[in-house]
Amino acid sequence: MEQFGIVEGIAAPMPAANVDTDVIMPKQFLKGIDRSGLGDGTFHGLRFGPNGEERAEFVLNRPEWRTASFLVVGPNFGCGSSREHAVWGLRQLGIRALLGTSFAGIFFDNCARNGLLALTLDHDAVRSLTDLASDPATAKLTVDLPRQSITAVNGKRFAFDIEPARKEALELGLDGVATTLRFRDDILAFERDYLEQSPWLM
Repeated sequence: MEQFGIVEGIAAPMPAANVDTDVIMPKQFLKGIDRSGLGDGTFHGLRFGPNGEERAEFVLNRPEWRTASFLVVGPNFGCGSSREHAVWGLRQLGIRALLGTSFAGIFFDNCARNGLLALTLDHDAVRSLTDLASDPATAKLTVDLPRQSITAVNGKRFAFDIEPARKEALELGLDGVATTLRFRDDILAFERDYLEQSPWLM
């Protein structure tokens, strides 16, 4: 999993409420046995027309936001089904962080497990960030996870809270398996001692 430290990039505004996982990753892209090509499927119905042509009006198709690293999103982002493909696709599209007031619970956890920083901010902060992201001249942000701050090009700074364990995993680039393996020696010692005390389990 890619580590998250201090990331600088363009933020794109996506203020619509209740953007669900079927919008983020339509069901026709869930058929593969691996994660390849999910970047192409991300927001497919918004990005492309029925004949595969790009929809010029969609924000991520516009030159100013095509390389966005952050999305400033509306409330309840990621609602709907629990498909982890939605997060995989966002990461393949180059999205490193989501900034919003609220996220669906399973989607929020899937983000943390896959190196996508999802930050819950208050309404005023998200409104300000949406305004900044909507103007190409001010859309560049710096997200500093160690210092728990977001800084805009005009110098405005937004602080955020994050669960310590989630922060540590993102900073170190550890998924659930890698986090568990940090305690490998302790686990093996417990197994050895337990089997010595209960040899019949062998």
